[in-house]
Amino acid sequence: MLSLKQAREAKKLTQKEAAKLLGISVDALGNYERGKTYPDVPILRKIEELYGIPYDRLIFLPLDYDKVVNKI
Repeated sequence: MLSLKQAREAKKLTQKEAAKLLGISVDALGNYERGKTYPDVPILRKIEELYGIPYDRLIFLPLDYDKVVNKI
């Protein structure tokens, strides 16, 4: 399993490059990577194709999510 950010970085893409290839804004991609919002199905399919990984192998939360949640 990879976080969305790890999958992007594995393809050696910046957020700006990946967002352009996906046809979304950098802000939208950043929100997906931070788990603030989630992509709809058409964008999810583009992410799978671009990163070469099926959606069920992606984690749409930051890797330190448990630390952030447990701070509250």
